[in-house]
Amino acid sequence: MSPSPTPLAVAIQMDPIEAVDIDGDSTFALALEAQARGHALWHYLPQDLSFHHGRLSARSRRLEVRRAAGAHFTLGDFQTLDLAGVDVVLMRQDPPFDMAYITATHLLEHVHPATLVVNDPVSVRNAPEKLFVTHFAELMPPTLITSNREEAAAFRAEHGDIIVKPLFGNGGAGVFHLTPEDENLNALLELFTQLYREPIIVQRYLPEVRQGDKRIILIDGEPAGAINRVPAKGEARSNMHVGGRAEKAELTKRDREICHALGPILREQGMIFVGIDVIGDYLTEINVTSPTGIQEIDRFDGANLSGLIWDAVEKRIDRAVE
Repeated sequence: MSPSPTPLAVAIQMDPIEAVDIDGDSTFALALEAQARGHALWHYLPQDLSFHHGRLSARSRRLEVRRAAGAHFTLGDFQTLDLAGVDVVLMRQDPPFDMAYITATHLLEHVHPATLVVNDPVSVRNAPEKLFVTHFAELMPPTLITSNREEAAAFRAEHGDIIVKPLFGNGGAGVFHLTPEDENLNALLELFTQLYREPIIVQRYLPEVRQGDKRIILIDGEPAGAINRVPAKGEARSNMHVGGRAEKAELTKRDREICHALGPILREQGMIFVGIDVIGDYLTEINVTSPTGIQEIDRFDGANLSGLIWDAVEKRIDRAVE
């Protein structure tokens, strides 16, 4: 990618860059693309944010990246970066979507949209993955959100094969598949009650997951590519870090219908980079906090989704300047 006509100052709010997988991490791919366009990069952790006298700053370091295993980054000295003075903040730390995450969205709200935060912090705060999707109930499998054991038992009696998972879990953590004969539902609900204050999600099991859980990337509301994540044998979860296998995927007519339903709302709410999960004909999650999958799609499709994301970001900044 050739340098951008207008180099931007880009602050990346993320987890420690030392630990990223350079062959799979979407934030790393975005940083590489930004650097190739001539944008200046800074790195900071969410806990490095400070708000004082009406100004939001971050204890940050200049960042250079390269695709070299074991030597993929260089960080400069710490400096106090006024986030009102940069062009873009990428909010890319991994969940959990907890009070620390929510606090970061409130703080970033002080600089957005004058400084473009991707994704819009207000919209991110209002759109937890497993709750935002409930606004599109006609696209979802039968789903119950509850703290009531009797309701969970009644849902299971109706649907038989079910999935039970925490409301604010991520990466497949805490996801259980219970067959009609499984005797562990009550014990599992007791455990979840001890671990979480929030309700749980009970969902009809979709056997189509054996053929894969499709991750579709939407950029500024438009579908840009997809991968299929196939669970390992003996595993109910398709997440790649628990053994799921990535496969090339094409968008079906149903996939495009789902994207068409979501796209205008995502665009209106400032959700530039979104990953949705589709199993069979059903939408199961809308990932807006720190979506992943662009490097895998690039390898299968010969695409450059990072470039498309930066095109969308630069277009928004150009419109704001006009």
